[in-house]
Amino acid sequence: MVNRKTTPLDNSGLEEHHCTLDLRKQKLGMAPFFRGLSVDELTTVEKKFSAAHFTAGDIIYYQGEHAAMLRVVVHGAVKLVRHTSEGKDVLLDMLQPGEYFGNLSASGNDSYSETAQALTDVCILSIRMSNFRLLLDDYSGVAQSVLNITADRLQTSQRQIQHLSTLPVKNRMAHILVMLCDKFGEDNKHGKLLQLPLSRKDLADMAGTSTATASRIMSQFQGEGLITSGRQWVAINDSDGLKELAEE
Repeated sequence: MVNRKTTPLDNSGLEEHHCTLDLRKQKLGMAPFFRGLSVDELTTVEKKFSAAHFTAGDIIYYQGEHAAMLRVVVHGAVKLVRHTSEGKDVLLDMLQPGEYFGNLSASGNDSYSETAQALTDVCILSIRMSNFRLLLDDYSGVAQSVLNITADRLQTSQRQIQHLSTLPVKNRMAHILVMLCDKFGEDNKHGKLLQLPLSRKDLADMAGTSTATASRIMSQFQGEGLITSGRQWVAINDSDGLKELAEE
C-alpha cells in the first residue's frame, strides 16, 4: 500500500459555503472602506456586486490588463504576484476573506500592477469601477476611507520595498511568517497553523530570494524550534522568537 502524505490544513471547499448572501454581506463589511456602513447600507451596496467562483490555481486577472474591477474575497485565499522586467515573480501578498484587491483608482484608466491567482478555491465579489464611483458619490464616508486606504497602501508598499532591499534574507523570512501568522494563523496541535497551502517557492517569492535559500532557512527555523512544517504547510511554534528575529 502506498503511504500518502497528509496535511493538517482544513479542507473546506466552496460546497460548504456557496457564497451565501449573509456571508457576502459579512465579508463585504470587513473591507476597510465599508466598515462604517450600517446593515441596511451594506445590503444596498452588496446588490451592486456580483459573485464568482474560482478553483485553486485559476488566474483571476493578469498583470497589465485593463483594471476595470474592484474585488473582495468572500471565501478562500488569493495571492498577488508581480512579474518583474528581469523575469522574476515577486509575491506581494496573500489575501484572506474581507480583503480587497484590483483597482481602487478613481480614474478608471489604470492597468493591474500584479497578477491575481486563486491560492485555494475561492468566492469573490466584484464591482465595475464605474459602479464603484457611483457608490463614492452616494456614501461620502466610503470616499474618505478610500483616500486614506490608498495612502496607507502606498506606505505599506514602501516599507515592503525597504524590507526587501535592506534586511538579511533570514530576517525577511521571519517577517513574512509573522505577517502570515497574523492573517492566517489558527491554533492547532502543531502550533499556530497557517491555514493556506504554502510552498517554498511562495515564501521565496515573498522574500525576494531563491527557492533553495528559502528551503534552507525554513529548515533552520524548524531546527531552532521556531516552526513545524510539511509539504505546503507551516505552523508557528515560537511567534515571539520569530518577531524578535524579524525586528533585528
